[in-house]
Amino acid sequence: MTPRTATLIGLTAILMWSLLAVLTVATGKIPAFQLAAMTFAIGALVGSLTWIGRQDAISALWQPPLAWIVGVGGLFGYHALYFLALRFAPPAEAGLLNYLWPLLIVLFSSLLPGERLAPHHIIGALLGLIGTVLLFAGNSSGFAPGQVPGLIAAFVAAFVWASYSVMSRKLKSVPTDAVAGFCLATALLAAAVHGAIEVTVWPDTTAQWLAIIALGVGPVGAAFYAWDIGMKRGDIRVLGAASYATPLLSTAFLILAGFAKPSATIAIAAVLIAGGGLIAAKDMMGKRSV
Repeated sequence: MTPRTATLIGLTAILMWSLLAVLTVATGKIPAFQLAAMTFAIGALVGSLTWIGRQDAISALWQPPLAWIVGVGGLFGYHALYFLALRFAPPAEAGLLNYLWPLLIVLFSSLLPGERLAPHHIIGALLGLIGTVLLFAGNSSGFAPGQVPGLIAAFVAAFVWASYSVMSRKLKSVPTDAVAGFCLATALLAAAVHGAIEVTVWPDTTAQWLAIIALGVGPVGAAFYAWDIGMKRGDIRVLGAASYATPLLSTAFLILAGFAKPSATIAIAAVLIAGGGLIAAKDMMGKRSV
């Protein structure tokens, strides 16, 4: 597989993640951990189907504890927080807060050994912060008390995913086939938490079932495998810069589906957050990965 092909595969993950918010909202009132268990089980199945005809593929599950901690901790922690956010907070605002993760990846990466914070990193971070503040200040009716935990969950989710992504770069030797195991472990963990603290709620309509299947196949399934391939074999700088299109696409899909209303505040906040990320990723776009 050429780096160009791997990069193109990685870009498909960004498009699939742009549909995460709208598909999650479309699933209805299913509890967060139940939804995580259902979709990650489908995601694990998607990955295991690629093992057909490859007898040695299952050996990829034999990974050191650190790989499992990073893989399962990142997938379970991020999606549990994100699904909670979309259950309790307005989807557009929660989505934009969550999609601070591309900016955080740039900032976290710059703190790795041999890297440093440059002026454009700081400028990009400030623009992202301004966009986030505007998101709250522009809500004229204010956020209801019950929405605040969801907004906090979205914000923390961004940090979890950024940390997972940066740490994954140190685990390049872990094959993509192992992601199926991470998804299965995440599904089992989510099911256990669901059984302990939630009441099972099954979908009411065919559309909700289809949304769950679409989530498991795409944003909570194939996207992880595509991203893994892109990060390990493709141009990391191109993928890092392209990920800043995700908040704009995600908000657009929410508005098109009728789950959010267009407003000047959301538009300006989205541009600031995405623009800040692009500025912070200037060196990603200007240099080739090694």
